[in-house]
Amino acid sequence: MDAKKQYALWRAQRLPDDLAAELAAMAGNADAIEGAFGAELQFGTAGMRGIMGAGTNRLNQYTVRRAAQGLAAWLAGTKLPQRCAIGYDTRHHAREFAEVCAIAMADRGIEAWLYAAPAPTPMLSYAVRELGCGCGIMITASHNASAYNGVKCYGPDGCQMTDEPAAVVVAEIDRIAYFTPAQHTLDDHLATGRIQMIADDLWQAYYTRVLQESLQPEIIARAQLRAVYTPLCGTGNKPVRTLLGRLGAALTVVPCQEQPDGDFKTCEYPNPETDAALRESYKIADLVRPDFIFGTDPDCDRVAVAVPDGTGYRKLTGNELGVLLLDYILRTRKAQGTLPAGGEAICSIVSTPMAGRIARSYGCENVEVLTGFKYIGGEILRLEGLGQADRFLFGFEESCGYLKGTYARDKDAVVASMLLFELAAEEKLRGGTLLTRLDALYRTHGYFKAKVQSLELTGNDAMEKAAALMAAVRANCPASIAGVPVTQVRDYQSRQAKSLPDGAVTPLTLPKSNVLCLDLGTQGGVILRPSGTEPKVKLYYTAVGATEPAAEALLEAYMQAMQTVIALPA
Repeated sequence: MDAKKQYALWRAQRLPDDLAAELAAMAGNADAIEGAFGAELQFGTAGMRGIMGAGTNRLNQYTVRRAAQGLAAWLAGTKLPQRCAIGYDTRHHAREFAEVCAIAMADRGIEAWLYAAPAPTPMLSYAVRELGCGCGIMITASHNASAYNGVKCYGPDGCQMTDEPAAVVVAEIDRIAYFTPAQHTLDDHLATGRIQMIADDLWQAYYTRVLQESLQPEIIARAQLRAVYTPLCGTGNKPVRTLLGRLGAALTVVPCQEQPDGDFKTCEYPNPETDAALRESYKIADLVRPDFIFGTDPDCDRVAVAVPDGTGYRKLTGNELGVLLLDYILRTRKAQGTLPAGGEAICSIVSTPMAGRIARSYGCENVEVLTGFKYIGGEILRLEGLGQADRFLFGFEESCGYLKGTYARDKDAVVASMLLFELAAEEKLRGGTLLTRLDALYRTHGYFKAKVQSLELTGNDAMEKAAALMAAVRANCPASIAGVPVTQVRDYQSRQAKSLPDGAVTPLTLPKSNVLCLDLGTQGGVILRPSGTEPKVKLYYTAVGATEPAAEALLEAYMQAMQTVIALPA
């Protein structure tokens, strides 16, 4: 893309004052112009995410409108319901971008249902199906820093859009000029009913549905738990407190992170996977002395937990909370006599293999899918098609995303928070904690330790750099890592698995994806994949040992050994 030409084209437009000022400040700065106009913000299967600002490579009302117009063109060409649900979180410009999308849909003759207030991502997934929509849009950048926002697109099943329809949407977007204007205003469409607001009745329906997933609704009040909660200035404040309040939970909310704040001033990077996300919570906890601390990310689809350990607070990993909740659900349902034959737990291929051991110990199956909760949603859809939706027990990803129930097809921190409280209450009444339960699982199933390493990439060619790194590792796969033999290489790009001891090749059944798995037998493995939402390559390490120190030492050895592998030239 000719950055200078695009820059001149944009400067010639009558733009809002903030965008015009930003463009004026770029004058004569070749690097700034190249960054803003050297590429187009890519629309992937989950939509698009990027830094807000002026330019084709930035998120603004023009790039958002163009994307929404493309999505509307796709929907108009289908036999799906001509209706779209739209939600947004608490980020800067989120409401504005949501309204832009609603207008784009209504201009195309599509009925748009717009949340009247910021709402969690899982509530958008719920609304798509509850309102009988052909698609959905969520304005969010999830856990990214305040400079970012995004457009996530959903299909009629409430799952994030899959590759095939996304490719059609991209083709439609490419036909649309950046400054194709809206035909009507928001007020125009509200007056005709083409745009309708989602009000409190849908919130209440959502609460009712989530409460149906409770396994022991009375136990929370009985245990008299104390917890510190942070919504990280996002959408979780209302639904999490409302739902847990109905179950008798006592929460102390972190004051500086209670209300919406698109700047995230007290948490620059509101990612539940990082310890920094709970930093302010620790300060409050020192005064309150809670049973545990928990926080939800800005769009409330992920949850983080930390537990007092005698010296401070131990933050659980996404995998650790995942196996705790999985075991709780299976154990409780078995005791209640409601565990179905052929029950399924579903997790991504980068999540801990410990989930499989736990599931099998209860006579259940653990199904692995590609990274992205849409694939967990897709497996739920498959079960529904067979008339066996009741076989779905729990789904999770290592990145702190969890779902129980089929009311949504995306991860939901609200239902996860409820189950967390039930499990913590049960353990407290037994005289234990979440940590004592976790240790019991480790002693039973083995010590599984995991870590994620992110390789940050810069420049408009970040995607090309990621592809080159993956190609280099494929061309030079190690035969061993830290002295542990690689038993199998699973390449989801070629959809083949190669056994290193004998060279045997077997096909992989999951969809094609740029993922490379280096299996280390019973001692763990390493998985590499480019991020689908950020310019980085992620490495997922798993080490398994008979003791915790042994597993942790092996994990560090894997990480050290891989530094040589990933440094290979492209």
